[in-house]
Amino acid sequence: MKKICFVTGSRAEYGLLKPLMSLFKNDKSFKLQVIVTGMHLSGLYGSTYKVVEQDFHVDRKVYMPLEDDSASGITKAMGKALEGFADALKSLKPDLMVVLGDRYEILAAAQAALIYGVPLAHLHGGELTFGAVDDAIRHAITKMSYLHFTSTEVYRRRVIQMGENPQRVFNVGAVGIDNIRDMKLLSKHELEKELNFKFGNKNIVITFHPVTAELNTEKKTFSALLKAISELKDTRIIFTYPNSDPNNRIIIKQIDDFVKNSAGKAGAFKSLGQLRYLSALKYADAVAGNSSSGIIEAPSFGIPTLNIGSRQAGRERAKSVIDCANDFSSIKKALQKALSSKFKESCKKYGNPYEAKGSASRKIYSLIKTNINSLKTSKIFYDMRPK
Repeated sequence: MKKICFVTGSRAEYGLLKPLMSLFKNDKSFKLQVIVTGMHLSGLYGSTYKVVEQDFHVDRKVYMPLEDDSASGITKAMGKALEGFADALKSLKPDLMVVLGDRYEILAAAQAALIYGVPLAHLHGGELTFGAVDDAIRHAITKMSYLHFTSTEVYRRRVIQMGENPQRVFNVGAVGIDNIRDMKLLSKHELEKELNFKFGNKNIVITFHPVTAELNTEKKTFSALLKAISELKDTRIIFTYPNSDPNNRIIIKQIDDFVKNSAGKAGAFKSLGQLRYLSALKYADAVAGNSSSGIIEAPSFGIPTLNIGSRQAGRERAKSVIDCANDFSSIKKALQKALSSKFKESCKKYGNPYEAKGSASRKIYSLIKTNINSLKTSKIFYDMRPK
């Protein structure tokens, strides 16, 4: 029996991994191992490890202090995480570790796996986000990984360009699309009851994270966004809290102050979870902010995305995504376009480059099963032949 270990650091990421984890849980030829870390274990972000425990046995909890959101505090938290992953891998001894994305806690997990000789399977490699340090973290994880599951063909080619053997790089589509296709979303009434929030004639879902490649810009940018949405009439706002990146507390305070003064027209949530978040997108007129979900998942609902600033610069995007600068006038103009009847109607016709035929999770499951007996940690750099 092969031991396959999944690492998850946030509820959003867990929502993407859950269908794939379930496939391995139900396969008697595998022993599923689960490590939770990062925001899952913080009360500030809703202690969402409890959600994971409802679905799976959690084998290890790797704590990392997130109270200090400065660069120094997060760097020290990464050190604590690395120590915790060392203990976890020494005990669990998995045959394969599966990780998704580009978070610093995932980098710590990948580093530990590399030293312990545990092969890595990496989801969502090859993507670009020029406005975040996540860009470099993602590529570093790619170079430590043996199997690669990308979300588009462009990203597959980029992973190969980084020296990875094409025979181990697979374009499967985005796993988040599986949930949109397969999950039974809540009705509007059910969602309003769950959130204790009443939808209006127009509704916007906002997720805004610090731009880690441009620290100390978040307060000014988010203030401009808040000013722009405050001028909207008959519009209700759902905020989700930012990631545990440097200076995230600045954004959290701005959100809480705005909601407090909104007379019930706005609500803030530490973590919606996959079901409630996707259900909110179903009834939203637009999403706004700088989250990857606005680029990857939102277009599949046929709604506009207002993408602010440089955090997601470099990602492939649908025509339904409006990119704008981070000043008030640019945001206001882009919001007007996103909420216009003409543009909203056109978004229903645009495709999503992250959608692929079939289930991404099932493709990954099948490919891991096929390759599980030939996994290695040592690799030879793949040189692309000049054309």
